[in-house]
Amino acid sequence: MAERSGSAATGEPSPRAGAATPAVVPAVDRVVGSDRVVGSDRVLAVLTELGRHPSGIGLDELAAAVGSPKSTVHRALVSLRKARFASRDGHGHYVLGDEILRMAFAHHEARPDHLRIQPLLEALSARYGETTHYAVLDGRSVVYRSKVDPEVGAVRLTSVVGGRNPAHCTAVGKVLLSYALPDDEAVRAWVGDRELICPARPAPVPVDAFCRQLGRTREQGYGTDDQENEPGVNCLAVPVFLTSPTVPSGAVSISGLAYRTPLPRLVDDLPAILEIVASHTPHPS
Repeated sequence: MAERSGSAATGEPSPRAGAATPAVVPAVDRVVGSDRVVGSDRVLAVLTELGRHPSGIGLDELAAAVGSPKSTVHRALVSLRKARFASRDGHGHYVLGDEILRMAFAHHEARPDHLRIQPLLEALSARYGETTHYAVLDGRSVVYRSKVDPEVGAVRLTSVVGGRNPAHCTAVGKVLLSYALPDDEAVRAWVGDRELICPARPAPVPVDAFCRQLGRTREQGYGTDDQENEPGVNCLAVPVFLTSPTVPSGAVSISGLAYRTPLPRLVDDLPAILEIVASHTPHPS
């Protein structure tokens, strides 16, 4: 599983046709991928776009990116700056403000799953000398909630907490999908007419092959990524049950550089991995 930092938005299924009451789409879903935003959505669109430009972005570029007139984007920026969610640097570029960063970091550090999973990630990283992750399923993507890099080693992965990757070509994603999609029929419905593109593979994964992958994952109890998401990086992941004895809250992974931690080594060491996971995650009642 190449646990790279991802930014692709996740496509969520549409509400069922014919529903008595139309589903209310969250504001953020109307922002991402929308050609036209209105009202409070515009402020969220500007905030979301600022998050994509750590080095800052000018007003003209920002207005073009969110598809709104400069005057309305400027008003959104005034509101964000008043709340200290945005600021303007000496070059006239706009960036995320310190207040929203403070809130994000404080929230992340105080999350129960982060606090409970960190010792496990540290133990696995120390044993294998590789990067470890904790991720959750979010639509068609996985989102990385926690990450631990090895204390030694010149090469480290570029993944970030909050980053996304396609669920179908990551080890954590396959593990979580194997629970969310219990049979081939559910898998085919989830895939629909979309192509299963893997960044490090030249051709899409056929749906039949993906059904077989998830079938093996269910049988084995672990998922693998054999350089599917990033060349030279493989991964093994297992589910973690923090809140329910039957439904995983997420999955933990060991992402190793293939030349120094081959995938067969991780598979052979599965009993030790599961023992470490069990010792650091008391079974929920």
